Order: sequence, then structure tokens, then C-alpha cells
Amino acid sequence: MHFDLPQLIKSLGYFGVWAIIFAESGLLIGFFLPGDSLLFTAGFIASQNFLNIWILMIGAFICAFLGDNVGYTTGHKFGRRLFQKEDSWLFHRKHVVKTQQFYQQHGKKTIVLARFVPIVRTFAPIVAGLGAMHYRTFLFYNLIGGFAWTFGLTLLGYFLGKSLPAEQVDKYLLPIIGLIIVVSLLPSIIHLIQEYKGNKK
Repeated sequence: MHFDLPQLIKSLGYFGVWAIIFAESGLLIGFFLPGDSLLFTAGFIASQNFLNIWILMIGAFICAFLGDNVGYTTGHKFGRRLFQKEDSWLFHRKHVVKTQQFYQQHGKKTIVLARFVPIVRTFAPIVAGLGAMHYRTFLFYNLIGGFAWTFGLTLLGYFLGKSLPAEQVDKYLLPIIGLIIVVSLLPSIIHLIQEYKGNKK
């Protein structure tokens, strides 16, 4: 089955994009969703006049912000149960542990940095709530991270789309999406390599 992200975005429209951003930001089941590539591709499509860039970005920012708040509330109220929950195909405790380690390394900046790291961005607000991070502090970093992620990646796709000749758009879009996915996964890959080397010592 061929997965055509640009066509999927055109089919789903604004609400589909926003729903995916909300789910990846605040729901445990959203960790596998393609947030980075989705925002970039949506911005790219907006450059071809299929979507309005401002409506797209503002909606995505609101959904990312609200999603993180749902995640924070989930962690604050039910976080302890996550460590007692059995692993399933949808949930693995290792994701929570990985996010905790990320927190220990980067502190409060995690709420901002985690936006650009798949899986971690889904569990970061949950761990913030679990760790009883002061809500105003969380709110401040959540606003910054949500804005940088949604506006940054969407505008990157938009301006790149505007800079390419119309006849070359299809030629370059898929390789660029692939690059975005690889770059977004790099922090996780580097972390796994460091962890592997650490375990060998």
C-alpha cells in the first residue's frame, strides 16, 4: 500500500491535520503519528494554494497547545499508573522512562526541545504532569515550544514550496519529506547508540 502524505492532507483538510497534531501532542496513542513531516508537508501544500497558511498554522498551534495541556493533566492525575500498566502493542513503559531521561538531561527546556523529537513530544507533557512541574512554568514553555514547532515547520514547508518552480514540486517533495523524517529521528538514534555504548562498558 502506497502512503501518500500530500494526498492524505488534501483529503483530510484543516481539521484532519489539526486532529493529528492534537493527538500526537496529548494522547498516548498519538506517539506514532507523523507530526514533523505532516506540518512541513501541509505548509508545502499551502504554498500551492490548497490551504490557507495562516488558518493552517494558527489551528495547528492551538491544537498542539491544547494537546500538551491534556497530556499534562493526564500525567498529573494518572501518571503513577503508567508505571504499573502492562506493556501492549500501543503502550510501552520504556517511552515514559526515555522521556524522563530526556527531562533529566535538558530540564525545563524539554517542553520546547521535545516538540522536535518523535515519541518524546507525546510523553513530555505527561511526564511534566507526573513530576508535578509547576503549571505556570509548563504553560510558558508549552507556548514557546508549540509556537516554534507549528509555525517553524509549517513555514519551512511553505517557503520551500514557494521557492521551487511549479513543474518541480512533485519531483522534490517526497525526498524532502524523507529527509525531514530522518532528521527528526536522529536524536532518538543518537540516544540509542549512546545507550548501547554505555551498556557495553
